[in-house]
Amino acid sequence: MKLLSFVSPTRASFGVVDGDRVIDMGVRLGATCPDLKGALQGGALERIERLAAGAPADYRLDEIRFLPLMPNPGKIVCVGLNYVAHRAEGGHKTESPAPVIFLRVPESQVGHGQPMLCPRESHQFDFEAELAVVIGKAGRRIAEADAMSYIAGISCYNDGSVRDWQLQTPQWSPGKNFPATGAFGPWLVTPDEVDPVRSLRLSCRLNGETMQDTTTDLMMFPIPKLISFISTWTTLEVGDVIVTGTPGGVGLRRNPQVWMKHGDVVEIELEGVGVLRNPIVKEGPAV
Repeated sequence: MKLLSFVSPTRASFGVVDGDRVIDMGVRLGATCPDLKGALQGGALERIERLAAGAPADYRLDEIRFLPLMPNPGKIVCVGLNYVAHRAEGGHKTESPAPVIFLRVPESQVGHGQPMLCPRESHQFDFEAELAVVIGKAGRRIAEADAMSYIAGISCYNDGSVRDWQLQTPQWSPGKNFPATGAFGPWLVTPDEVDPVRSLRLSCRLNGETMQDTTTDLMMFPIPKLISFISTWTTLEVGDVIVTGTPGGVGLRRNPQVWMKHGDVVEIELEGVGVLRNPIVKEGPAV
C-alpha cells in the first residue's frame, strides 16, 4: 500500500495512492484518524486497506499539493556518514564503532513537488539522496531481530544541506535545519509491498544528470542496527522518522563542486518507492 499526506482544494488530509488516483482517508475516517500519524497510532492500516479496495478516487495526483510524508513527526533522526564511499570522499575513517546522529526539525521539510529553498545566507546548497524509515510502533531498546516489526514503511528523502553553515562552525544542526531545505516523499510504501531491508537502488539526479547512485545494502549500519542503536538512547514513537544516510557523490566533494541553484530540479529515486522531485528556489533578499 502507498500512503501520502496532502492538501486538497478544501483541507489537509491523507490517503491511499492507486496509480494516479488519490483516495481520501481523512474524509472517510474523520476525527478518529485526522492524519497519517493518527492512522498509524490507531493501528488503522488494515481498515484503510479495506476501505480503499474498489473505492472511487477523490482526486488525481495533479489535483493535490503534497505535504511532507509525515508533516508532524515527534523526531526526525538523521544518520551521517553511513556509506563507505561518502566517508572516503570526505576524508573520514571508513570504520566507525557507532552511527553518526543528528536531528532535523519538522519545519525544515517540504513535500514532493514543493520548492526546496536555498537560504539567502547560503551559496552552497547540496543534495543528499537517502532512504527514510517511518516508525509504526513505539519501542525502547529494540533488539535488531525485532526491528522489522517496528517499521510502518519507507520513502525517499533529500537531506538538503546548507554546507557553508554546516561546516563553518563546524556543527551540523545549523546546516540541516533552515526552513524548507529538506524534502520527504512522495509517499509511504508499506513493508508488504517493498521489503525495507533488501538491497534497493537509490539515486539522485540534478537537472537529469546522475549525481549519486548506489544500493542500500552498502549502508555501514543497516536499518535494524539503526533502529536498535537509536532506541537505546531514546524511545522511538509512532510517526518518528529515521533518515538513513547518503552515499558518495555529494556536490561538496565533487571537483568542481556542484551546488543546487535557483531553477534547478532535483530528483531522488528509490527502487520500489518512486521519485521525489523538487524545484530549487533561491530565497529573496529581506524586505
